[in-house]
Amino acid sequence: MPPAMWEVRSPSFWRAVFAEFFATMIYVFFGLGASLRWGVGPLNVLQVALAFGLAAATLVQVLGHVSGAHVNPAVTFAFLVGAQLSLLRAAFYMVAQVLGGVAGAAVLYGLTPAAIRGNLALNTIHPGVTLAQATTVEIFLTLQFVLCFFATYDERHNGRVGSVALAIGFSLALGHLFGMYYTGAGMNPARSFAPAAITRNFSNHWVYWVGPILGATLAGLLYDFVLCPRMRGLAERLAILKGEQVTHRAPGAGTEPAAKPGPVSGL
Repeated sequence: MPPAMWEVRSPSFWRAVFAEFFATMIYVFFGLGASLRWGVGPLNVLQVALAFGLAAATLVQVLGHVSGAHVNPAVTFAFLVGAQLSLLRAAFYMVAQVLGGVAGAAVLYGLTPAAIRGNLALNTIHPGVTLAQATTVEIFLTLQFVLCFFATYDERHNGRVGSVALAIGFSLALGHLFGMYYTGAGMNPARSFAPAAITRNFSNHWVYWVGPILGATLAGLLYDFVLCPRMRGLAERLAILKGEQVTHRAPGAGTEPAAKPGPVSGL
């Protein structure tokens, strides 16, 4: 049986994919909901940062052992760059995350009074910030977040202390505390796409895909090849990407083997 077919036929694989859909739906629902303006005055940036951070921390705690709780196509792409999950799993995760985000935004839209919905917390670039600056900000925001993801999910850190879920939540909150003023703090293409799709407003939307994907890629390469290198050959990395080999699965890759039963090695 082809490795990819083995993974698709595994119940654990589909549980993980559904977990990513469900987690992203919850993340977007609560995050966008906390970002709506219910009164006059400026938006409370601390409230928004805490809402997104606490949502991420909660979901990592609840579903981290099921799928890794990436809840973010950029995070999944970074784990793919680091050859920590198969190409097939990454593709299904990212589709599930985007669909989950849209579902969460749609539910929020239906539950919120028309006068309050506004642009549904759509990510927008500050008028004084250029597209190049906005993209660079998104790169840095996602870079620090994905580095935190990789470090806290790294199974080689036998002496690590503290809560993985809280570390990721704080990292996300940090990004919002800074990025809200520049770009609205996208950091997550699924989060940015959801309100854009519901409100049909895709102005400068590419920034919220290019920036996070580049930032995540840089973080994956920096962590896995410079800061904390994984001693694996090209053949082993390709085998993981193809889903041909069971590996030591970091929480970031969920609990399901890459493809077929066999000797444990790798990650």
